[in-house]
Amino acid sequence: MPTFSRIKVWDPYKRLGISPYASEEEIWGSRNFLLEQYAGHERSEESIEAAFEKLLMTSFRRRKKEKINLKSRLKKQVEESPPWFKNLLNFVELPPKDVIFRRLFLFAFMGGWSIMNSAEGGPAFQVAVSLAACIYFLNEKTKSLARASIIGLGALASGWILGSVVVPMIPTVLIHPTWTLELLTSLVAYFFLFLACTFFK
Repeated sequence: MPTFSRIKVWDPYKRLGISPYASEEEIWGSRNFLLEQYAGHERSEESIEAAFEKLLMTSFRRRKKEKINLKSRLKKQVEESPPWFKNLLNFVELPPKDVIFRRLFLFAFMGGWSIMNSAEGGPAFQVAVSLAACIYFLNEKTKSLARASIIGLGALASGWILGSVVVPMIPTVLIHPTWTLELLTSLVAYFFLFLACTFFK
């Protein structure tokens, strides 16, 4: 039965025969390849697994450290930011991912519905439903219908105004012939409504 020739090599990278800059996929690939070659030889398998586990732990600690450093840098940037930016952050929150995806799906559905219905009429009904949904979600968070309505209407107005300015700048070759200015502006408005009801406090 063949014996692993690098069984006593101290450096785990050299033991697995890979570069110190190897990715996790390369580490896994080398480990699996060597285990197949020396299958059945206990000491060889133990040596290969030990090097693999050491590299895996090193990779995990590096990722954890990078994540902590990123959070520290972001926190420092926020602390050093101007007062107006800090005040702006007080109105923003990051909800759970499932909430983000559910609301993104809802407004994407409204956008798709508006596009499919563009030949028959304008997106007035879909915009109204989207606004109502936005106000409903905001009311759940703020517990104030008046505040929710103001934010929702503000988001709709901001999206509509920005859409009216930006959409005419898009080259006509990039726009479907049946898509009107009203439709494209409503798509921008859906995006603003999504942002408002998802990330505003």
